[in-house]
Amino acid sequence: MAVVMLKTTIAGSLPKPAWLAAPQTLWAPWRLEGGALEEGKRDAVVLALREQEEAGIDIVTDGEQTRRHFVWGFVEQVDGIDFSKMVTIGIRADRYKADVPTVVAPVRRRGPIHSEEVRFARAHTTRLLKFTMPGPMTIVDTIHDAHYRSRADLGMAFARLINEEARELEALGVDMIQLDEPAFNVYMDEVRDWGIAALDRAVDGLSCRTAVHICYGYGIKANTDWKQTLGGEWRQYEQTFPLLAASRIGGVSLECAASHVPISLIGLLGDKDILLGAIDVASDRVETPAQVAAVIREAMQHVPLERISPCTNCGMVPLSREVARGKLRALAEGAALVRRELLG
Repeated sequence: MAVVMLKTTIAGSLPKPAWLAAPQTLWAPWRLEGGALEEGKRDAVVLALREQEEAGIDIVTDGEQTRRHFVWGFVEQVDGIDFSKMVTIGIRADRYKADVPTVVAPVRRRGPIHSEEVRFARAHTTRLLKFTMPGPMTIVDTIHDAHYRSRADLGMAFARLINEEARELEALGVDMIQLDEPAFNVYMDEVRDWGIAALDRAVDGLSCRTAVHICYGYGIKANTDWKQTLGGEWRQYEQTFPLLAASRIGGVSLECAASHVPISLIGLLGDKDILLGAIDVASDRVETPAQVAAVIREAMQHVPLERISPCTNCGMVPLSREVARGKLRALAEGAALVRRELLG
């Protein structure tokens, strides 16, 4: 069987159907309840898988259709966290405010968290399956700690729980596990001091492919405003990539399209796989295949072809379904364009 070059994937999320949650809204409340909600989530997962398959995406996800919030979907099933004690905190170094639950005791899983979701997704696609979870540092930055009193200690505690969960998901047939760490672009000193160690602990012992997603955030106002303060070149990756090159993580999902990130920085990642952000999620403009191909060709000047998987910059949940479908097709067609060029 021929090996597929430039296997495409997405960062994780896709827009939810309007009957499940309000469209183009982050963390929107569910519009269904009880058994209807569970059935609606499953239907949405099937739709997300089919839309990716029909577009030509090689490594699919469940579109995060069963989760309101990419962090809370995990921590809601963890003992030691009290959702009745909500506290307003500044997230990502006060980029925006949010009401978050409080850690009040040692954290531990009540049981499997995402196993049923993975079983369902695995049963409904024959494609390679990626599953996303929040990384330790990003969880720490999205909850209030009244127990550990140390971001590093809390991060390592969550790394252990993530590892327990990841081992179970791997056994259920997940081909790639991705940990989302947008906080890595904000707290670079902490990445060095304990973030990489926590990431390594989270993927310890896994034999499936692993990746960490580090981006500049969803296309929401708080993030786009922050980007305006970063100058003509965004070089945050320059501090974290050499550390990731020496880590246990297998690949890095990063933002490149329509950004001020010098693409040459991917050369700092050593032998890691590159999940190359070739689709801008902060715009409703649908890229052409030629534009996607141009990003891929530029990346090929800095890393070997076999290490590149074209991807989206970040999750697409804030976009309309129509725009997201167009971007999926552009991603797949852009990769196909480069494949044809390489095959002559």
